[in-house]
Amino acid sequence: MTKHRLFLAIPSQVSFGILTLAALTLLLSGCSSTSTIHRASKSMSDDEVASLAKRIHERVLTIDTHDDISSDFASEKDDESSPDNRRQVTLHKMKKGGLDAEFFAVFTGNGERTAEAYESAYKRAVSLFDAIHRLPERHPALVDIAYSPDDVARIHASGKLVACIGMENGYPAGADLGKVKEFYDRGTRYITLTHSGHNQICDSSTPREGEPKEEYGGLSDLGKQVVREMNRLGVMVDVSHASKNATIAALTLSKAPIIASHSGASAVHEHARNVDDEALRLFKKNGGVVQVVALADYIKARTDSPERLAAQEAIRKEFGLPAGRGEAARKAMQAMSQEQRTKFRETLRELDTKYPRTSVTVSDMVDHIDHIVKTVGIDHVGIGTDFDGGGGVIGFNDASESINITMELVKRGYSEEEIGKIWGGNLLRVWREVERVAGKR
Repeated sequence: MTKHRLFLAIPSQVSFGILTLAALTLLLSGCSSTSTIHRASKSMSDDEVASLAKRIHERVLTIDTHDDISSDFASEKDDESSPDNRRQVTLHKMKKGGLDAEFFAVFTGNGERTAEAYESAYKRAVSLFDAIHRLPERHPALVDIAYSPDDVARIHASGKLVACIGMENGYPAGADLGKVKEFYDRGTRYITLTHSGHNQICDSSTPREGEPKEEYGGLSDLGKQVVREMNRLGVMVDVSHASKNATIAALTLSKAPIIASHSGASAVHEHARNVDDEALRLFKKNGGVVQVVALADYIKARTDSPERLAAQEAIRKEFGLPAGRGEAARKAMQAMSQEQRTKFRETLRELDTKYPRTSVTVSDMVDHIDHIVKTVGIDHVGIGTDFDGGGGVIGFNDASESINITMELVKRGYSEEEIGKIWGGNLLRVWREVERVAGKR
């Protein structure tokens, strides 16, 4: 899908005359042309709605704020330009689906709070930063890395895809605030404060087996320093995976808008990872944005058949994984080779085909967008898929199907301006304000 770009630089002394002439031309030519329609009407046929959605999707800047990667990313083993690459987000699938920009995530899990464990996570994080930086080196004609909203606009205007960097989990920083600056210098423009399990920064929405529900009641003392340092540097604070109290604490403390890079709305589906209405109203007050996730389990309640549960147990034993989702299971997953993890995910996909779970659709996902818009307004919602760490949404299970989100939004009566805000405008607004607070603009 080819995006159309139109940039006009109009001198201020002639802008009024040009704009007046443009308005008169539009008036004389009539407004019935479908090229000037920016919102679907009830009288439109399905084909007309689809055509309108395609044009809108081509015009708006589309940004996804969360895709997980491995250390093999952008290597000889993982050609991001290949149509045969099975990752959910590749350069090929971004082009095909009209997804302009992607935040690739430097993800590390939480571990013990020891110098050795922090150092191990730090080394893992550095390897993932390096992997993302390989992407434009291997595909210089296709993609470039953006470090600012201005970079996003410039790279997009050049016809290339945009790669941005996010960091999922502040754990690798240990107790060293200087690491936050290093991660910024390596290119990250948001840091998710924690992941599954509490860490040295804040409480998690999903404590690990054996952990208390809360350790700090929000942010730790170090966590408060981390948020202030992120504000100083110009790094977006990300509270996906953080507990409600940690989310509220970050929203209250931060001098800049914050994000939830991949979360849903609790009012639509109650899940610890999702954001409730009280927190949503604080997002509005803070000026932040909740990026709606495309991970089926966080979108809609699902049930498993006895046959599926038995098959899951067999897969667990086949790959030598302990029961449950606690520390032992996490360590066993981390001990797998990349090839084993790939085979494990493929086996799970086969399981989904043989014993499908409750269907989760694009419509179900957009229900979360609808709720956030109705609760706090159009300026506080975006899209953050969590691809390559999940999925399962019928009609939007990889980047090549991105237009189906626009299609559903058009069907529900959203205008082109509103869709532009959802797909990237709101995120860029937050990012620019984070830069302003940091004194970088």
